Amino acid sequence: MAQQTAFANMTADGADKPDRAVVRDALGVGVAVGLSGFAFGVTSAGSGLGLLQSCALSLLVFTGASQFALVGALAAGGSPFTAAAGAFFLGVRNAFYGLRLSQLLDLPRAVRPFAAQWVIDETTAVTLAQPTRRARRIGFTVTGLTLYALWNLTTLLGALGAKAIGDTRAWGLDAAGPAVFLALLAPMLRTTTERVVAGLAVLLGLGLLPVLPAGVPVLVAALAAPVALVAEGRRRPRGPRGEPVTGPDGGAVAEGDR
Repeated sequence: MAQQTAFANMTADGADKPDRAVVRDALGVGVAVGLSGFAFGVTSAGSGLGLLQSCALSLLVFTGASQFALVGALAAGGSPFTAAAGAFFLGVRNAFYGLRLSQLLDLPRAVRPFAAQWVIDETTAVTLAQPTRRARRIGFTVTGLTLYALWNLTTLLGALGAKAIGDTRAWGLDAAGPAVFLALLAPMLRTTTERVVAGLAVLLGLGLLPVLPAGVPVLVAALAAPVALVAEGRRRPRGPRGEPVTGPDGGAVAEGDR
């Protein structure tokens, strides 16, 4: 009964959000983050990559964190192998996004290889924020299309104008993408467990950043989720057979709620 009620509420919420509202939100994210591709184009050119190389990275890799990690490592004097390894580690998280999105979107098999190119932080955040499958598909498609087109266009413009713009760090352009993603993520942290996972992930990522290779702190930060879930499971009251005690709505009952 609780699951049926939750599903009914979800359907009702989805009916209150028209398609144009989903498109508006998706366009906002796509445009805001897509423009930061200009900073990548400038940074890539400043690290010694040519115009075609910079554009190829945006066309084929299309994940900002990995791209910035790659050109940052090259600019710091790292070997191409080390730079590529760091970019790869950062990109691994997209595979986990894809596992979740494949269930939510349920796209035809023929479309999935093309949709996989758009599985990144921003498309995942927009998709997860939608209440129905139709809204999720619209949010994913509009965000992915807008972001892919603008990111590649601004990469080209940034690489062409690298000499004129100077140091991108002085403009703060490289912070635009992460700032937008954090703004999307923050409202989704509704429960205490979710906030603990986010906080612990930040501590792990920032704390290990100076001592581990590029990309590895992000993977280690993912351990925050199982650690927090194990801790939450231990504090839940147990029945006579060791099963978690649930409330009338099917949710877990905390130790202090009994």
